[in-house]
Amino acid sequence: MVLVPGGAVAGVDVRGAAPGTRETDLLHPSNLVEQVHAICLTGGSAFGLAAADGVMSELERRAIGFRTGIAVIPIVPAAVIYDLGRGGELAHRPTADFGARAARAARGRACSTGAVGAGTGARAGGLQGGVGTWSTSVDTQPAVRVAAIAVVNAHGSVIDPSTGLPWEHGAWDLREPSRRDLLRLRRALGVEPSSFNTTIGVVATDARLTKAEAGKLASVAHDGLARAIRPAHSMFDGDTIFGLATGRQELALDPAAPPHTARARAFDALLRGAAECFALACTRAVLDADGHDDTPSYRDVCPTAFPKRPTSG
Repeated sequence: MVLVPGGAVAGVDVRGAAPGTRETDLLHPSNLVEQVHAICLTGGSAFGLAAADGVMSELERRAIGFRTGIAVIPIVPAAVIYDLGRGGELAHRPTADFGARAARAARGRACSTGAVGAGTGARAGGLQGGVGTWSTSVDTQPAVRVAAIAVVNAHGSVIDPSTGLPWEHGAWDLREPSRRDLLRLRRALGVEPSSFNTTIGVVATDARLTKAEAGKLASVAHDGLARAIRPAHSMFDGDTIFGLATGRQELALDPAAPPHTARARAFDALLRGAAECFALACTRAVLDADGHDDTPSYRDVCPTAFPKRPTSG
């Protein structure tokens, strides 16, 4: 879950053909509400959308939300992955209590990655999926930050079966796996994938953006998803990415250029950063995951690929 108690301008882009979402229509640029107060990313398929009720309750208790004059209504869009039947009984799925506890536990620090939280029951191809994060600074004046969190439960694979390495692996000091590991990996990737999947996530920046621009941020982040996961956006995925902008920094690049040109160039640089961050967040979700139950992790089947941990992010 991504908590923004001060509010953030938000957009969304849904590309998969089997999405499970809540409050996404509200984020269209022509609609009334400008800001959201949290984004809920959860498992449990459509049942898991109940977790957003708990987030709303906790934010209402803190008087955080859209003020109507009669009530304070927290705006909490949500998206889910399909992980039913994995890692336990079917009844073990997120409820409103899960969302309330997540909101109370949220802190302004790096979150855990791998097979945790909404990514516990995730799969990516035939391997364990999970939660991944990445962030970077964009070279504007002043510099702005962009960060991504992805829950990877994909029909496609993060790993290239021809090399045994992730499609996007430049940020990691990996080596090509041994022939034995590569054969084991190809067997794992050859397992028939689940009929229902989905990769969901958020890409956020401290730049000041409009709702339309936040939607464009989410849209271009899908380019990163498609670089990291192949194939992407299938009939069996509900791929959904939210864009958030806290508005702490104005966008500018070249003070000598005309204002509209300078801002367009800065926004373009931000979009490139968003795609890169989301691609690396998707990759990290699988590289950091530990296998469990009957689903092996990439590290389980290709231990020879891991001389070191990632160099940044």
